[in-house]
Amino acid sequence: MQDTSTHTSDEFTLKETITYSLLGVIVLGGSFFVGRSMIRKARSNNEERKTYEEGNEATLAKQLKMAFDNDMWFGWGTDEEAIRKTLRAVPSKEYFRKVINSYQKLYARSLMKDMQDELTSTEYNEMLAIINAKPDKGNTLIDASLSAQQFLSWAKRLRAAFKITYGWFPGTDEDAIKAVFMEIPTQAAFGQVSLAYKNEYGDDLMKDLQSELEFYEINPMLNIIAKKSKA
Repeated sequence: MQDTSTHTSDEFTLKETITYSLLGVIVLGGSFFVGRSMIRKARSNNEERKTYEEGNEATLAKQLKMAFDNDMWFGWGTDEEAIRKTLRAVPSKEYFRKVINSYQKLYARSLMKDMQDELTSTEYNEMLAIINAKPDKGNTLIDASLSAQQFLSWAKRLRAAFKITYGWFPGTDEDAIKAVFMEIPTQAAFGQVSLAYKNEYGDDLMKDLQSELEFYEINPMLNIIAKKSKA
């Protein structure tokens, strides 16, 4: 009888040991997650303080998040024009990587993943074209250089505007077209964009414009280019 009692006591002690060990793991695991949450919150708060400075990476990251949320009373959904405007304000590819890192610190989310979720594939391609036309390095925004890379970027953005779909239905992003036309500085530059478009896609830009825009839209759009200097 004494041996049985001792054996039962030992078993109970073993159960207690296992139970306390599991509780310890749970407590440590909970502490880890709480600690990680506190660290993330501290990083976010620290990064948030930087958003009071105009034009830095934290401010640009916050502007992109606001464009994704777009919870203003007069609008709903994603504000593509705000995204476009913010990305145009990024001075270089290197600086855009800083914006990506700042977005991660602020919201513990991937900027590129959120952008993919918020935009259609053609809108996403348009935004990538804006970034791809940037210089590799630099912290100061400069006027777009009239390079082959820039002409191709404008051509790709126009193509993306032509290929947008709304659900199952094909459409045209007139705002995206207008944004490109406003950025192109001269009539000569527009000619280079047309050439880049032809080389990249094998299609005529003017014919595609006429095909994609309504008859009452084409002239106002072309007038944007016509009012620019020739060279």
